[in-house]
Amino acid sequence: MRLAIVYALFGDRAAAEATATRMIEAGLAACANVQAPCLSIFRWEGTMERAEETPVLFKTAPARRDALMAALAHAHDYAVPAISSWEAETTADYGAWVAGMTAD
Repeated sequence: MRLAIVYALFGDRAAAEATATRMIEAGLAACANVQAPCLSIFRWEGTMERAEETPVLFKTAPARRDALMAALAHAHDYAVPAISSWEAETTADYGAWVAGMTAD
């Protein structure tokens, strides 16, 4: 069975947890794994930047991925939020649970 994993970075843990909670309450994600902070190194507006960010992995049904990504982009406080996704194989039981939690 397939599911969609959506990865997003947040400026701090509080924003990550609040957004994860909203996406689950809205039925856009079945669950979210708020990860340990990481160091991001990137170029922004011509300057090398370093920032501590909190990554989150959201699990959703493939049919809900686009809606989840749009909601994350809308809710995010970054001008250009890092939101990526990919599909993954999972067990039938977990896939069915994800599908059930994210059904329209």
